[in-house]
Amino acid sequence: MPSGTAEVRVDKSVPAVFLIHGLGGTQYDLGSMHKRLKNAGFVTHSLTLPGHGTTPEDLLNVTAEQWMEAVTAKYHEVAAQHDNFHIMGMCMGSLLAVELAKRQRHTRGKLVALAPPIYIDGWGTAWYSPLRHLVYYIPGLNRTMKVEEEDPFGIKNEQLRAIVKAKFARGEAFHYKWVPIACVRQVDRLRGWVMKGLKTMACETLVIHAREDELTSLASANYLVEQIGGAKARMVVLENSYHMICVDNDREQVARNVLEFLGASSAASLGMAVDDPKMSADALMAFAKELIAALEAGDFRTIFAKGASDMGWFQPGVNRASGVYRGNKGLQAMLPWAEGVRFTAFGQPVYNAGIAVCPATLVAGGLMSQGVLAFAVQSGRLLDARWFPDDVALEDAYFGAPVAASGPSDTEKAFEAAQVTVKALAKPPGDDELLALYALYKQATAGDVSGERPGMMDIVGRAKYDAWAQRKGETREVAMAAYSQLVEKLARASH
Repeated sequence: MPSGTAEVRVDKSVPAVFLIHGLGGTQYDLGSMHKRLKNAGFVTHSLTLPGHGTTPEDLLNVTAEQWMEAVTAKYHEVAAQHDNFHIMGMCMGSLLAVELAKRQRHTRGKLVALAPPIYIDGWGTAWYSPLRHLVYYIPGLNRTMKVEEEDPFGIKNEQLRAIVKAKFARGEAFHYKWVPIACVRQVDRLRGWVMKGLKTMACETLVIHAREDELTSLASANYLVEQIGGAKARMVVLENSYHMICVDNDREQVARNVLEFLGASSAASLGMAVDDPKMSADALMAFAKELIAALEAGDFRTIFAKGASDMGWFQPGVNRASGVYRGNKGLQAMLPWAEGVRFTAFGQPVYNAGIAVCPATLVAGGLMSQGVLAFAVQSGRLLDARWFPDDVALEDAYFGAPVAASGPSDTEKAFEAAQVTVKALAKPPGDDELLALYALYKQATAGDVSGERPGMMDIVGRAKYDAWAQRKGETREVAMAAYSQLVEKLARASH
């Protein structure tokens, strides 16, 4: 090895996912799947297919063989870096994923096919669509005829569809507005390849398809599952989306099913977990609807009112809005930048073990930022509310540079120092002093007493509850100061 050259070591035991986008699209076809997979512990790999990422005219001379060559080369690149890896594709990308897994006899991971267009026969498909096969053979016409991207753009959520229209109007290059009919011919050739030899597939396969997909009917998903075989393939049908299932109403259901199929936790991919949830599923759904209504109105005061005293709102990024906002103090710090901020274009919520997750779009001025809201709820109180934008950079650019942190107050510093001092006291505190320390600490960190008073048989628990209850109404600052003063008194007495 040349002097000064560092050896790059790859941990091949880390699992990976190879994601393939659709026709005329980009990685945005797969919504926030990259981020969710990375949060769940996977390394993600992707590519830009030949003819994509530039202008629609570049699709004129591209062939299905070139697409297959590109994904095959990427497949071997990923295979060299990971012992185990999965393949996932959206729309045309799912056809490429299936054909790739078939040709490579993929057994080092699983396969996920999202909205596979085995048949192009959805409710939005024009009656004359089958005539395209004749156009393919008319000299010149197959190169000049275009297939326009039209309403509903594969999206059922009306608010989200309006956002997509605005992106097209602004000329943002997140998806081609049209594709040449010559390119559709290549997709048809790819469909023909996929439909042959599916019974030889060796890997487990998950097929996710929307019942209302306007491009391709459920027959496509059924065909894949039946041909691959019920023992190796299973299907999930979505009830509230059109074709673009990774960004539409059911996108959280898509993410949850994909993560669970790949052996990962949906909650873990969001960095959240709730122990011992004490709310029924119906109660959690009703509670989440109230939170969503408040966020749709931009009413953050109601959000905090429904939270525990130390409930935190997590806002990611590196901007003046970023941070963790806890309790009433956090709400007051949050309100200045949250003025005019609201959430809209809500997708289908998913509920599981005390967590409610809902796709949404943050709207503020000219900003429209897609992502996922997650709520951790326990015993009828909100513990955490977290926002996970698909593109944090959008919010960084809108909200601007972060404000320099002022740091903890003198009272907070003294409280933190007292917690260290009390553990090193030479003389252990008496029972009354321990109860006082417990009550002050709970009041400072959790606010007023909560929960039911322990029964007569739980003498210790009952005494701790009563001591805490006597502090009801004291502010966080007063409780912290009293705790610090008591520890200082105990420290002097122990010398």
